Amino acid sequence: MTRHPLSGVYAAAVTPLKPDLSPDIEAVAPFLAFLASRGCHGALIFGTTGEGPSFSPAERADVWRAALKVRAQYPDFRLLAGTGTPSLSETIDLTQLAFDLGFDAVVTLPPYYFRKATDDGLFNWFEQVITKAVPGDGFMLGYHFPNVAGIGFSLDLLARLKDCFPAQFAGIKDSSHDEDFARALGQKFGDALAVFSGTDSELTFALQNHASGCITAPANVISPNLREVYDAFFDGKEPSAAQAKVNRQRLVLEKYQPYPPLLKTLLARLHNQPRWPVRPPLVEMTGENEEKVVREFVA
Repeated sequence: MTRHPLSGVYAAAVTPLKPDLSPDIEAVAPFLAFLASRGCHGALIFGTTGEGPSFSPAERADVWRAALKVRAQYPDFRLLAGTGTPSLSETIDLTQLAFDLGFDAVVTLPPYYFRKATDDGLFNWFEQVITKAVPGDGFMLGYHFPNVAGIGFSLDLLARLKDCFPAQFAGIKDSSHDEDFARALGQKFGDALAVFSGTDSELTFALQNHASGCITAPANVISPNLREVYDAFFDGKEPSAAQAKVNRQRLVLEKYQPYPPLLKTLLARLHNQPRWPVRPPLVEMTGENEEKVVREFVA
């Protein structure tokens, strides 16, 4: 298997916030260093778990600049920027900024407000973004999350984008939780499309079907076990024991979603991170559920 330069284990990082709900700029790089120390090859900044749609372009820019400081301690830590919005012009601006700052790649949702867009319309939209904002040596990953975005990538659309932009359109983050789709990606594209599973419990299955790694919310707290699966697979060893640990942890976490408040709670309770709030409409995890998830997760 030929590994893509982005191949690895990534956390869809939570966003540190102050009590007034503004970004905690000083906490960004130390938190990314924490993720790096626990086996993450990199992190996605302002994905779904990072509450990306809740932040303005100016706020995103401030956090992305702060994130770059992690490379003083971990120079090889890869930074992915979540840039997808329903606005073509805003997505172009955010994507261009991410590359101007030195990010390794962008992860871009299709324009999720337009749920009845055709493959032709989506191809035209991505063609505009890539042509205007992704440099020749830059990588874009499409973000396939139809259950939340209401729109996603068909195999035909992926093939068109890959054919037109063979280097720049690197692949997708697949958060469909659909094994049939993961299998179809591997069968159609092999190693030519860099696929990153968004479902921790399917990491081994995804790797067996030519995936390049994972980008997940639970990686904020379970990255050591995900890295064990990844390393075992590519070293030709048996990953089932590590995958079983991941599956148990993911099963607990799925009971207490949404992920941003859940993960911020576990990071504070188990790893001495600050107790970062979440922005509305999300609400904090408190009381009985907090105690239950902590007990179940560490059991």
